[in-house]
Amino acid sequence: MRGSLIQHHRDIDHLLSQVRRIAVLGIKPEDLATQPAHMIPAYLHRVGYEVVPVPVYYPDIVEILGKPVYRRVSDIPLRIDIVDVFRRPEHLEPHLDDLIAARPRAVWLQTGIRHDAFAERLLAAGIDVVQDRCLMVEHRRWRQAG
Repeated sequence: MRGSLIQHHRDIDHLLSQVRRIAVLGIKPEDLATQPAHMIPAYLHRVGYEVVPVPVYYPDIVEILGKPVYRRVSDIPLRIDIVDVFRRPEHLEPHLDDLIAARPRAVWLQTGIRHDAFAERLLAAGIDVVQDRCLMVEHRRWRQAG
């Protein structure tokens, strides 16, 4: 089954209503807490989501937000609802096979991140995609509307 390109508020709201576990690809450690790649996952953790850290750099870091880190999304032994991605568009391709192998319900590309060919491959693999939207902003909007 083909995934859906999620663009409208009602579809984002539906996705958010079913999410429990979010893997964060490209998360930053606590010493970079003011950067969006830490600040947004910390917010998601505070509002009750199970956040699974998948840093791209920082090989010596073993824990972020009190959770063990994984080096690949497909290494996470639990079902992932959303993979929230903090990687520049030109750095997405190396993660494609890992994301497809992990089979999350959706891949969420943060604000400023859009890569139509990458998204198309995920959609063809049956994974929903959100592009160029902030998960924290959309979550706050959804909570206020609900």
